[in-house]
Amino acid sequence: MHEDDEPRGGEPEWADPVTVLASSDPALIAVAKSLLEDAEIPFVAAGESIQDLFGLGRIGGFNPLVGPVKIRVPRTFEEEARRILADIETETEHEDE
Repeated sequence: MHEDDEPRGGEPEWADPVTVLASSDPALIAVAKSLLEDAEIPFVAAGESIQDLFGLGRIGGFNPLVGPVKIRVPRTFEEEARRILADIETETEHEDE
């Protein structure tokens, strides 16, 4: 399941989703989504559709009033997802220094 909105009910694994990444950086979100897809970890990018609407899509950038995009996974995938995403979070922190 790789959707931009909250997961639909009826799937037991989505009963208790957790946020593993929240960012307003579209490049970081794209990399995170790609890594999770490669690892076959189900996720949703909550808030991405709203950013497209109010942030004028990928042309205007992200709207800080709407808030960051949150990558959410079922709790059973949390540890693996955090391990995978820890590498990109560390890399982006070092780029800012």
